[in-house]
Amino acid sequence: MPELPEVEVTRRGLAPHLAGRVISAVEVREPRLRWPVPAVVRSLAGRTVRAVHRRGKYLLVDCGDGHLILHLGMSGSLRVLPPGTPAQKHDHFDLVLGDRVLRLRDPRRF
Repeated sequence: MPELPEVEVTRRGLAPHLAGRVISAVEVREPRLRWPVPAVVRSLAGRTVRAVHRRGKYLLVDCGDGHLILHLGMSGSLRVLPPGTPAQKHDHFDLVLGDRVLRLRDPRRF
């Protein structure tokens, strides 16, 4: 399980790739992650990411009028990829930001 230092390193690594970018789409491949993904997540399309924060082991993607809350669980990871990168078996969630994709991979969710 990622501990606080790893989550903070993840936040610092993601922030420059996300801040100021407009979310163009949200793709949910596995709706049963830790909890069911609410339909409102898809309404993030068109919103601008202002910052990425951390609260405990949660990552908060600040979209101005709300936050997308992410938790890496036991073995999850986030990657910034070029658009069009094929999803693999354990890639469950994409936040599409124009010229890049934030992808959540968690092998413990199958």
